[in-house]
Amino acid sequence: MSKVSYGSRLGRIRTTKTKDSAKTAKSPEEVVRDIKKEQAKPPGEDYRERALAIYGLICARCGREFDNANRHLLTVHHRDGNHHNNPADGSNWETLCVYCHEDVHSREILGNYMDGAAGGRESSLVYRDETGTAWNSLGDKLRKVLEDKTKPPPRS
Repeated sequence: MSKVSYGSRLGRIRTTKTKDSAKTAKSPEEVVRDIKKEQAKPPGEDYRERALAIYGLICARCGREFDNANRHLLTVHHRDGNHHNNPADGSNWETLCVYCHEDVHSREILGNYMDGAAGGRESSLVYRDETGTAWNSLGDKLRKVLEDKTKPPPRS
């Protein structure tokens, strides 16, 4: 029997012959069929195509319409954030263009930061003030600087 191995390097397929390979030689079509079978997505991972079939080629946020030429710019957003929750009715999905999808996730990160619930994505802050929240103390300092600039200089 021959052993089939393949890799991403130049898309080459390599077969190694063993003693029994002369008896069970595979045709190139069978080799390709085996490779495609190994690369097939497990059930439940084709949610993108199901979501596009349900909601169409349109962004749910900005309303931009897509066609087959630029459908790769349309993504599927999981409303609850769980990528394993893929119900058949599509109730956890929202089709968003790549720009709106990025906006949704960046707003989530900023919102968590503002609430003080910054997750593990950002481990250090550029500015830290222990007297209060970073935004309030920074705002207070900016306000003080602006007030100092508008006051007339003291006479000596």
